Amino acid sequence: MVDSIERSPLELCSSLSHASIRHSSSSSKRWQTRAGNDKFSKEARVQGLKSRAAFKLLEINEKYKLFKSGQTVVDLGYAPGSWSQVAVDRTSPGGRVIGIDIIPAQPPKGVSTIQGNFLSESVQEEVRNFVRDPQRGRPKQQRFLTEEGLDHPLTEEELETASTDYLELERRAELPTKDGEDTVPSAGRKSRKHIEEAEGRMVDIVLSDMCEPWDQTTGFWKKSLSDPYHRMMNTSGNNFRDHAGSMDLCNAALRFGFDTLRTGGHFVCKFYQGAEEKALEKRLKALFGKVHREKPESSRSESKEAYFVALRRKADVLKGEVFIDA
Repeated sequence: MVDSIERSPLELCSSLSHASIRHSSSSSKRWQTRAGNDKFSKEARVQGLKSRAAFKLLEINEKYKLFKSGQTVVDLGYAPGSWSQVAVDRTSPGGRVIGIDIIPAQPPKGVSTIQGNFLSESVQEEVRNFVRDPQRGRPKQQRFLTEEGLDHPLTEEELETASTDYLELERRAELPTKDGEDTVPSAGRKSRKHIEEAEGRMVDIVLSDMCEPWDQTTGFWKKSLSDPYHRMMNTSGNNFRDHAGSMDLCNAALRFGFDTLRTGGHFVCKFYQGAEEKALEKRLKALFGKVHREKPESSRSESKEAYFVALRRKADVLKGEVFIDA
């Protein structure tokens, strides 16, 4: 039975177990004061989250139920890592999370990361190569202790038992959706799955919280990966620049999602509102069964940021049908 009781964004985080405490930092005293007085920033520190941004994803997941155990998630613009923390927790056991960011940062526990400019084709190819191996980035196989205290690999019988839950998840994933998008016979579904894997479409969810980082002018002395310089944390103050930059990043993320998302996969991206958002929404509707706009409660009211939540990638959509106006 679905729990109909609405929970606040702060309550959604109480069960996260893969987090490490990190204190906010800023070169602006005004930003420090605002962060210090913000309830989400305070709660992030209490819960051991990398930043308050975790609550935005938790709200979105509470509403749309994006995550399941065993999924592959790619987190674009992951630093400092709060979205990856949520993804690791919600896809365990057996899931894998790959984070990409241009800014060096200490990855959360359980997250594989690649540092580089996502707009670079070579970086995108490195991510594609990573996800093509279905076991790369997943937790290592569990080992048991014998009565003598020596550990040993799982036997074939134990492996078969351990794989039952994962196979059940795969079976459920192939069932028709409520909206009836997937009505292909079982033999066709198996064939499609093999074709998608051969094409490198191994990803269940693409997350993009990317924004164009400020040019670094100070803090060159700072070398700590656990506390990277904060230039990723703010917008430029120029609404047109922020909007145009976010559209470039969203479209790059969508092109990557087209190449890597399985049929039925989901896509979440942050954007700054402006004239080009309608064109992006049109592309999303061409590729996904449902597209929603969200402004989470934990997003600051004065911010121009919002999120597109695109659910259930359609099958057999051609790239030209999605990017016809690009």
